Amino acid sequence: MSSPSSASSGSSAFSASSASSASYAPSGAPASSSQPLPPASVPAAPRPARAITVRRARTSDVAALRRLVDPYVRRGILLDKATVTLYEAIQEFWVAERDDDATVVGCGALHVMWEDLAEVRTLAVDPSFKGAGVGHQVLDKLLHTARWLGVRRVFCLTFEVDFFAKHGFTEIGETPVDGDVYSELLRSYDEGVAEFLGLERVKPNTLGNSRMLLHL
Repeated sequence: MSSPSSASSGSSAFSASSASSASYAPSGAPASSSQPLPPASVPAAPRPARAITVRRARTSDVAALRRLVDPYVRRGILLDKATVTLYEAIQEFWVAERDDDATVVGCGALHVMWEDLAEVRTLAVDPSFKGAGVGHQVLDKLLHTARWLGVRRVFCLTFEVDFFAKHGFTEIGETPVDGDVYSELLRSYDEGVAEFLGLERVKPNTLGNSRMLLHL
């Protein structure tokens, strides 16, 4: 579930307007070419991009995960996860941290569901760092991990269709597993697996989301 995930708008920059070419004369005095122009009033420049490292999450990162996830939960973009659930699943998470001060600014998890199937979950980026490519870096790491584990298909349930499409995900309809695997997945207590299967009891959780799949 993501959202991206996930998260993912382009960064923007702006330039200050040029100062007037006329000279400045205080107190109504005639303008004089010998008088200096006043400093131009310009907006503060955007904070420069900082180097990011994506690493495995540790238990000490759970407070940061909570901080990243909660704003998206309040907006109905991500489902809430109890803090104990974050601890239980910490080995599935990767986090993006700034190299200069180790602040965690993004996260995402990869949950294996079957031999060749996994789900990207809880992809979130600090809103002040959207547009810096953090979400893309985290997702790239999750997909690399999926390949290393031997997973060949990665699922996500998301509002951020365009973001995931940039990584090769396509929208799907029916659950892409055969009957035997479907029966086995039904034995799982995991809510994300139930959402993948499209079970009736979790339909309220998935309203407005798109089901997407990537073949690695």
